[in-house]
Amino acid sequence: MLTSIWPIFALIWLGFGLARWRIPSAEFWPAAERLNYFVLFPALLVSSLADAPVRDPEVLRLGGAAVSAIMIAAIALGLFRRIRPMSSHRYGPVVQGVIRFNTYLALSLIATLSGSDGLEKAAFYLALAVPLVNLLSILALSDAGAAKAPSALMRSILTNPLILACLAGLALAITRIGLPFGADRLVALLGQGSLPLGLLCVGAALRPGSLRGDALALMGTSAARLLLMPLLGVAIAHLFGLEGPEAIIMVVFCAVPTAPTAYVLTQQMKGDGQLMAGLVTFQTMAAAVSIPMMLTFLVI
Repeated sequence: MLTSIWPIFALIWLGFGLARWRIPSAEFWPAAERLNYFVLFPALLVSSLADAPVRDPEVLRLGGAAVSAIMIAAIALGLFRRIRPMSSHRYGPVVQGVIRFNTYLALSLIATLSGSDGLEKAAFYLALAVPLVNLLSILALSDAGAAKAPSALMRSILTNPLILACLAGLALAITRIGLPFGADRLVALLGQGSLPLGLLCVGAALRPGSLRGDALALMGTSAARLLLMPLLGVAIAHLFGLEGPEAIIMVVFCAVPTAPTAYVLTQQMKGDGQLMAGLVTFQTMAAAVSIPMMLTFLVI
């Protein structure tokens, strides 16, 4: 397990070191992140989803399990907020720290553990989970933003390149029309660069200074994400009868740390950016230990 996973985390730490050493430059990393977000990663999603077995009962159960796990976690957080009230300024980062996931890291792990077949099924998971977690994150943060911010961000979701890529890939998978004139090869080539660059950008975005914030919130939210969510993922996988690659996909998406893009959304919605940056940084660092442990005991 360790020999399979350590190169993935090595890329994250390489990105962290390169960004701190300003190699190639400080301006490179925001540009690289935009290139990946708007071009390379959507290409990977389209390429993976185009051949996904969307009519396979196992894959359909995986989709149901994905939605169930996210909604159960969101409902549990809502009940927790009733017991311990908190403003949306802080509740939004907590919700994102539990239900959102680092897609680059998850897909890299799935590719290592399950190969191309796993990537196709993982792309179907993303097609359902990405819109759902974005919507729930906006609702959690909605009181913290300006009056028009939620509606503006809803429009941004509908033009989100990842969501559009998922819709395009699903349409190709359902209709089986494919991409003509070698376009499928072009999209596949673009997608191949997404995961390595994405992991480097994850490392470049880490902010160790943000760990000076609320230790209790950092530890509690991170424990819910890195320990309780994998346990929930295993329980839901058993409930839906998932086995093999589908079970691995379910647990991996529940075990990876929260998404770095959660910080951007938190800033846009005027949430607690310091707490969100701390959650991203702490969870990414802690995941180097928690992920091998969770996968070893729960899946492998």
